[in-house]
Amino acid sequence: MGESTMRRIYLVACAFVLAVASSLGIAAAAGKTTVLRAARMFDGKSGKVTSPGVVVVTDGKIAAIGAGASLPSGAAVLDLGDVTLMPAFIDAHTHLTNLDSFDWKQTFIDSLQEPIAEIAIASTVNAKKTLLAGFTTVRDVGTEYDQMDAGLRNAIRKGYAIGPRMLVAVHAIGSTGGHCDRVSGYRQGLFPESTPSQGVINGPDEARKAVRIAHKYGADMIKVCATGGVLSLTDDVDTPQLTQAELDAIVNEAHALRLKTAAHAHGAEGAKRAIRAGIDSIEHGTFLDDEGLDMMKERGTYLVPTLMAHVGLQERLAADPGVPPVIQAKAHAAIVAVENMMHRAIAKGVKIAFGTDASVYPHGRNAEEFYQMVKMGMKPEDALRTVAASADLLGLGDRLGTLEAGKIADVVAVPGNPLEDVHVTEHVVFVMKEGVVYRDDHAGSK
Repeated sequence: MGESTMRRIYLVACAFVLAVASSLGIAAAAGKTTVLRAARMFDGKSGKVTSPGVVVVTDGKIAAIGAGASLPSGAAVLDLGDVTLMPAFIDAHTHLTNLDSFDWKQTFIDSLQEPIAEIAIASTVNAKKTLLAGFTTVRDVGTEYDQMDAGLRNAIRKGYAIGPRMLVAVHAIGSTGGHCDRVSGYRQGLFPESTPSQGVINGPDEARKAVRIAHKYGADMIKVCATGGVLSLTDDVDTPQLTQAELDAIVNEAHALRLKTAAHAHGAEGAKRAIRAGIDSIEHGTFLDDEGLDMMKERGTYLVPTLMAHVGLQERLAADPGVPPVIQAKAHAAIVAVENMMHRAIAKGVKIAFGTDASVYPHGRNAEEFYQMVKMGMKPEDALRTVAASADLLGLGDRLGTLEAGKIADVVAVPGNPLEDVHVTEHVVFVMKEGVVYRDDHAGSK
């Protein structure tokens, strides 16, 4: 059976299992107006909590907010009580189609035995967990399986599955033997060598080709692996893995196609090459030096620090003594370095967006990132406003990220006051996406 035939069978299987595995949300009727009332509101723009909280929603969009909002006659009123209304959360760094097991063998060996249909069903579970945790938008920055992220995105759009709206990368782009070469670390000949079709490139021409292939098969953005990684077997975590010419070609081609770009970059040199190329965001940034941070500040490059990845690494190391020693060493080095980097990035005023690296820790715990940001020196209001920063990074700032009239009605509610205790973001009790209620703990989960 040829590769093209296998790919067609795989895509049909994915679509089928996604449809079977899903359950539908409860859609709002056209023209219906709903008024959300609560004790407080954090609009995501002012940085303040105000009382009372009022959000008027019509046809899936915010019509008005605040105590002075006009309430249309006949509007349905949801009184949520002693909670704070907030703009729904945005995670700019997820992997919804990846497992989140703390068992190294399960994650990297046993998963090779799992049918694609099984992995597709699991991804719908991850998507629903993420939505019900308050995240109505995610940027999924690379899947291990051909186009599964695009398939999941499309299934959610069509109502076959419940989950956040997704912007996807399809294949991350990296070098032969690098962090994004998914067959690195296995014996030669066991798998076919990776090609630009799988995002593995050598030279600027192949780099451009890989961008075009990703775009062809549904990428909303382009992710590159500019340095080594923690969970890859054949590289040091901080080594540069793409040349300046390769990164220039990737970013130039992506921007020509009106696609934003993100660079996995732990190491300083690889990050600086990506920044020089015009990358839109640095993911992780663990070992960034002052020169790199200054470059980011000057150029407006976003940092997506994925602090929950370090929490996940610590938990993984504690739970599984079978993690290979080379991975353990890289993980410990990254965990030690990240706090110092964050202190310097905050002090320099680098733009910081919200992203967690979901799957390195269990899906659904994304909101714990807010506390990690505060723990490393951000004010609670600034940590909460990284949601708006993520919307801007994703090119959605005119539609999402704050509670403002005219924006999409993506709203969450949390108990208490998040400026007094940012941990309350981890206990979302209400989720609305485009005017549709997916969670209301007062009425039972939808």
